[in-house]
Amino acid sequence: MDIKTTQHKRVDVVTVNGRIDSYTAPQLEEALNAITEGGRYKIVLDMENVDFMSSKGWWVLIDTQKTCKRYNRGELVLSAVQNRIRESLNLVGIGSYFRIFDDVISAVGSF
Repeated sequence: MDIKTTQHKRVDVVTVNGRIDSYTAPQLEEALNAITEGGRYKIVLDMENVDFMSSKGWWVLIDTQKTCKRYNRGELVLSAVQNRIRESLNLVGIGSYFRIFDDVISAVGSF
């Protein structure tokens, strides 16, 4: 898995390539925690090149969402989520927990 973080004026974009599973999820958690610990709570997770997402990966995103939304500071939104990953998101019942956009530009524009 490869993670790239880009900081913009109002939002941070995290681009992930590859699988997010129990082995790689701690790397994603570390990257997201670095952003929130820096006082930035508006995050776009670009999932265009994510081909697998395990439950550990979803827990990382849920924890980050809780941190971002605390005190109405911001939000974690998802962009370019592949259909099978979106289906698993809805299957486990957390589909409404994240706003999902078709592309990064729309996601960034939502803030």
